[in-house]
Amino acid sequence: MLELSLHILDIAENSTRSGARTILVEIKEDPLANLLTLKISDDGAGMAEDTLKRVADPFFTTKTVRKVGLGLPLLKQAAEAAGGGMSVSSEMGKGTTVAASFMLDHLDRQPLGDMAQTMVTLVAGSPETNFIYRHLGNGGQYVIDTGEIKKELGNIPINNAQVLGLIRSDIEEGLREIGAIG
Repeated sequence: MLELSLHILDIAENSTRSGARTILVEIKEDPLANLLTLKISDDGAGMAEDTLKRVADPFFTTKTVRKVGLGLPLLKQAAEAAGGGMSVSSEMGKGTTVAASFMLDHLDRQPLGDMAQTMVTLVAGSPETNFIYRHLGNGGQYVIDTGEIKKELGNIPINNAQVLGLIRSDIEEGLREIGAIG
């Protein structure tokens, strides 16, 4: 994966498969601390202790369709290559949180990528899940909550093409307003 947004997409899709009803994606840019952090939290099934101990092992996966699980090991590698690290916490029946940090100005830090497209892809593919995206940067904050959007939409599905276009535009505008990195 060449962009952090693709790591986020992979982790959030795993969250939907674990039965999460709400997924929080948080990104924080802190130029003064030279730090970019991302956190994906869910209220899904969680992981057993033995699984949690092996999440960074590329030759371990709980999926039956393949013998390797590269998502979290690749995120860990990307974080460490950029002077940061990764942590995973989980509790059975309560959910999982994946956090990663990167030196903001590190030459080897992957670009954030297209977060608007990432979030639209998640909403389109899992319309029953509530996604909250919070991005803090340059003293500003942008937040979008699909649970709130669903309340306003009434009977219109959130994965309606026009609604997805509006969500994408809102995220792009919000990130521009706070001067978020791309």
